[in-house]
Amino acid sequence: MPSDASPISAPIRSKVKAFLIDLDGVLYVGSHPIPGARECLERMDDLGYGYRFVSNSTRRCRASVAERLDGLGYAIPSRLIFTPPLAAIEQMKRQGKKSCYLLTTSDVRRDFQQAGISIVEDGAECVVVGDAAEGFTFEKLNQALRLILDGADILALEMDRYWMQPEGLVLSAGPFVALLEYATGKKAALMGKPSRQFFQMALDDLGLKPSQAAMIGDDIYTDVHGAQEMGMQGILVRTGKYREDRAKRSGVRPDMVCQSLASLVHRL
Repeated sequence: MPSDASPISAPIRSKVKAFLIDLDGVLYVGSHPIPGARECLERMDDLGYGYRFVSNSTRRCRASVAERLDGLGYAIPSRLIFTPPLAAIEQMKRQGKKSCYLLTTSDVRRDFQQAGISIVEDGAECVVVGDAAEGFTFEKLNQALRLILDGADILALEMDRYWMQPEGLVLSAGPFVALLEYATGKKAALMGKPSRQFFQMALDDLGLKPSQAAMIGDDIYTDVHGAQEMGMQGILVRTGKYREDRAKRSGVRPDMVCQSLASLVHRL
């Protein structure tokens, strides 16, 4: 794996016109901004790079994500933020489906309601699974099971195994999606990273091809490998949920490894 000292700033200048940037673990951890991250974004602006934020966080709607970032010192418009609920809404509309059962935190409901999607307890066309935290109760999971067995599709907002909170690593949505897949024998459609559809939403908004962009994230599989599979460069940061042993075992070779987003400034 390349070290933090890998001198590959030239390829970034010659090939990459924009960055897709993860949020949790890259711009902040918990309620603490990553030192130097804001300055890196300002430097990207100065140099004319484009960027969009692609997060697998499914505890907040798009507007709430922007509000939280503002509270952490990042003035990022909501239109630059792409979250899995937006991809799920796009897919449902494309397929003509108008109702869903949500296994998510309550805030995410706002994205679906604003898009005209009905949120129901019975007769749902889709079961949408995100990070529901303490909301993953037996009753709610069992209701999801019944809906899926009755014909509802499973839309997994993300399939991450875990993520980092101030008190340590916590379970994400992936294990619960796997539970429903195992119980029903039905495969979930992935909406968030590393789904090609999700990356493509942000690239389309930038008007760029995959070869013209690089993904920056703290997850060797979801961020780096997912981006590389699509033809983007993958940049791994050693913040958030980064674990050196996991990165080494992955067999994935990032195009660049940085101590944090701040250290990318010197390679732009």
